[in-house]
Amino acid sequence: MPASFTLYGNPGSSASNRVRIMLAEAGFADYDFVSLDFKTAEQKTPEHLRRHPWGKIPAITTGDGFTLYESRAICKFLAAKYNFPLLPPPSDLVARAVFDQAESAEASYFSPSAGAISFEKFAKPLMGLTTDQAVVARERKTLQEYFDIIDGILTRQGYLAGNDYSLVDIYHIPVVERLFACGDGDLIKERGNVNAWWQRCLIRPAVKKYVDEMPSFEDIKKKLAASKN
Repeated sequence: MPASFTLYGNPGSSASNRVRIMLAEAGFADYDFVSLDFKTAEQKTPEHLRRHPWGKIPAITTGDGFTLYESRAICKFLAAKYNFPLLPPPSDLVARAVFDQAESAEASYFSPSAGAISFEKFAKPLMGLTTDQAVVARERKTLQEYFDIIDGILTRQGYLAGNDYSLVDIYHIPVVERLFACGDGDLIKERGNVNAWWQRCLIRPAVKKYVDEMPSFEDIKKKLAASKN
């Protein structure tokens, strides 16, 4: 039988890895993964632009021809379709509202700044470009404020959208891992409740496997250098 859907992404993409962690959490393997090559701008080809008009990743295509892009939308669609226990039930209006609130905070106050640091300290050096330290300093300040607030929220609950592990926690995981890879893990470790939350995430088998298998910055740099020789 054909796979339930095809996920188009890249193993180095935090957005793609949100979806992959979610599927691993659910023990769901009935899908195909197609890795698009950034070096050849495969995500900008006419074929992929029909899946994602902004030429980004990830995107999915189901067997009946339905296509969806944007990692959070994909995660929510798949979690609902396959009944993964990572979303509050639609009947619980309060829990769903709290989930939506936490999801909005992640997308608005965390992801842009964390992504900027990742680009400056991780992607740019691999591209042979110079890190803009002023950008790093500005975005670190924003993340310090974000995690200060999250530290307070986590005094009242175990996870970011309540007392249950959810998609909102998964949205953070690939980007937090990248912050550690960039040398900015102090943002998490210096805040007791945030660090405790991170440790709770790390003991989950799917998260531990993901973090353990992610190559270090130095490993990626060596592999990139070898590919040029």
